[in-house]
Amino acid sequence: MRKIILAILVLSAGLSCTKNLTKLNDDPKNPKEAPSYAFLTNAERRLSDVLASSNTNVNIYRLIVQHWQQTQYTDESNYDLGTRAINDNIWDILYRDVLNDLKEAKKLIPEDVADVNVQKNQLAIAELLQVYAYYYLVTTYGNIPYSESLDVSKPFPKYDDAKIIMADLITRLDAATATITTNAASFGSADIIYGGNTSKWKKFANSIKLKIALTIADDDAAKAKTAVETAVTAGVFTSADDNALFQYLSAPPNTNPIWVDLIQSSRDDFVAGSTLVNELKRLSDPRLDNFFTTDQNGGYSGGEPGEGTAFAAVSHVSPTITAPTFPGTLMDVAEVEFLLAEAFERGFNVGGSARSHYDKAITASIIAWNGTVAEANIYLAQPGVSYLTAPGNWRQKIGMQKWLALNNRGWDAWIEWRKFDYPALNPASNAVSDIPVRFPYPVKEQNVNRLNYEQASTAIGSDEVSTKLFWDKF
Repeated sequence: MRKIILAILVLSAGLSCTKNLTKLNDDPKNPKEAPSYAFLTNAERRLSDVLASSNTNVNIYRLIVQHWQQTQYTDESNYDLGTRAINDNIWDILYRDVLNDLKEAKKLIPEDVADVNVQKNQLAIAELLQVYAYYYLVTTYGNIPYSESLDVSKPFPKYDDAKIIMADLITRLDAATATITTNAASFGSADIIYGGNTSKWKKFANSIKLKIALTIADDDAAKAKTAVETAVTAGVFTSADDNALFQYLSAPPNTNPIWVDLIQSSRDDFVAGSTLVNELKRLSDPRLDNFFTTDQNGGYSGGEPGEGTAFAAVSHVSPTITAPTFPGTLMDVAEVEFLLAEAFERGFNVGGSARSHYDKAITASIIAWNGTVAEANIYLAQPGVSYLTAPGNWRQKIGMQKWLALNNRGWDAWIEWRKFDYPALNPASNAVSDIPVRFPYPVKEQNVNRLNYEQASTAIGSDEVSTKLFWDKF
């Protein structure tokens, strides 16, 4: 009897010390709520990850543009998007892990931040990243859920017209940039890309605007011209110091995704693509040894598009790229200079000349890949590279060099390849379709959001990889 009474007293004492029994179920290592800056940091990482990844479940753009090739499992090199549900996975990551996290950050910022200017800066940065995420969705699929996409009360969101979305993204960039106060703080070290530097975020916003405007330039030259010229006037990237980079760490789980895919996994799934290697060799490109290793014969070679290749026989991805700390690139000055060269050729007022911007773009790329100005000058003097040989065919000249400079940025290379139609890529040897110019909508959208999916498919022409999007005119 005494034992029972004692047990009751002990239990009562324990309960009396616990004001809220429900807290006993809380896991302190997995909080139910997080500060706004945590959502921002995670969204930056997830956006960088999906752009940088070489995982065949997510990012196969290096294979599509023939920068890399697979060794034994060649389904993705031959454009099989369905077996691994690649189009579903990209959709989920951008909507769920990037856009939704940024939405949560924007919701919490007014509660977490007292200073009005800091609050505005943080909201603007989250908005800029949302715009950039939508840009990749629109250029990949076409019409997408947009105005209703993050509304939990709309489980079956409508699909908005891609052309209208692109125009609205430019409007959103302008609005967000106008609220940034450069003499006030933002996210500080929680912002991995720029460390809270609002002046750099402004340049990033203007550079995205330049990029979006030139993506739609073949469809709406007047709108593109206005957007390009206002972006350049406001200030775009001018040096490598402006580059939007996500710095990875040396230890998991925050390492370079390529290190995870190629080194940590100990898999030999990827080699250099012969299409890229052969062009680099033809032009005696100084970046070749920074892109790839030598092959078993001491030279450089790659796997043929869509064909199995013995891993040991050909060149591999450079250790520079597979290093755990190799940063992810969201945008860089080389890309911006190529955009300015293109803008000049289109008759837009951006200053300089097509040649000067083209030369700056190539030089910036070579230097970024551990080259020198001297190497860049020698390279630019070659007839096959010099812009003096470009009159009347600027699309080919800029398109080819941009394809080279976008090595390891396969998603952007794929977008630019569709715009320029250069280089003239041949389909993989065992291709299951034409080279994709868009990705099909996710299967889950076809099953769950059926009516809106069907309307969107009809609106863009058909839900096929061969359906060109509104901006892809040639």
